[in-house]
Amino acid sequence: MPVMKTISLDINYEEYSSLDEMDPKDQDLIREAIEAQKGSYATYNQENAAYPSGLCAERTAMFAAGANYPGTAMVSIAIVGGFDHELSEDPCSPCGACRQVMAEYQTLSGKPLSVIMFGTKKTWKFAKVDDILPFIFDSFNEK
Repeated sequence: MPVMKTISLDINYEEYSSLDEMDPKDQDLIREAIEAQKGSYATYNQENAAYPSGLCAERTAMFAAGANYPGTAMVSIAIVGGFDHELSEDPCSPCGACRQVMAEYQTLSGKPLSVIMFGTKKTWKFAKVDDILPFIFDSFNEK
């Protein structure tokens, strides 16, 4: 008779209390994301009030990068958020659809895609998309 097992899943990530603690490349990426957010129309976290007509900023950025730099691996994405021109104190987390798109770009490149979730009081960095989306749907592995 089969025996049921309980299996735990550990997720590792780095937490920073200041940008100064981070790698200079990560600092630059976060600063660019903050600048991009200033000019975005993202009052609902999507780009349009007629949900689901909108598209999250993360997917918009990845689709633009994929179209403008085909064949170039994405190595990192920084996510920032906030309201009324104020950045969030806590890290801003991407939705499930954005996580799946990140996973697909990671799979296509064959390289880990790090995910940085910025907050003014703490920032999280995940080494790969698998850490924020365990059990990634991967149609590439269909037989």
